[in-house]
Amino acid sequence: MARILVVEDEVKIARFIELELQHEGYETAKAHDGRTGLEMAESGGYDLVLLDIMLPELNGLEVLRRLRKTSDIPVIMLTARDAVMDKVSGLDMGADDYVTKPFAIEELLARIRVTLRKRREKASESASLLSAAGVVMNVQAHTVTYRDEEITLTNKEFSLLETLLANKNIVLSRDTLLARVWSYDYIGETNVVDVYVRYLRQKIDDRFGIKLIHTVRGVGYIIKDDAV
Repeated sequence: MARILVVEDEVKIARFIELELQHEGYETAKAHDGRTGLEMAESGGYDLVLLDIMLPELNGLEVLRRLRKTSDIPVIMLTARDAVMDKVSGLDMGADDYVTKPFAIEELLARIRVTLRKRREKASESASLLSAAGVVMNVQAHTVTYRDEEITLTNKEFSLLETLLANKNIVLSRDTLLARVWSYDYIGETNVVDVYVRYLRQKIDDRFGIKLIHTVRGVGYIIKDDAV
């Protein structure tokens, strides 16, 4: 379950939020001033921050400004009902959402669920993207593009490229590629890897004038971060 940091100087409100979050199964931690809240948020280990605007030491907007220099952790601002500029400033500075005081706890919990879901979806989408030298593979969508121009690959070509991209900067031997891409023993027939690398080079390297897949003589193949 997600771990939530509550940065709120009003002790009773912070305790109320903490109890409600714990009742929903979240792990919680509290800070009652901006400086402590910033230090705790920057230490990591949290999935979301509930950040009040009116805080001692550092106000919430300053906490957010400093936090965004090092972290993209989701932040929901807690603002006064008439503080329109605080809401605008918070969103402009990178807040994910805001809730106005006084608020119904059901609304706060709903916004927390939505924000955490968006975070998970973003992380999942990011994890499904592999790239090098302008070539982008979306594993989930099973697409490959170079500068938004689509590249059509067979299933085996896609699997071979995925394996190489997922292991950027690591030399993979022909035997390793056979085991991971073809999933069976191809001893004595390792030239099938060379054949498919040639297919990929024709469709990508030759077509776009780049050097994506490098040969390491006597060993295998590698895609480097600095491939050009």
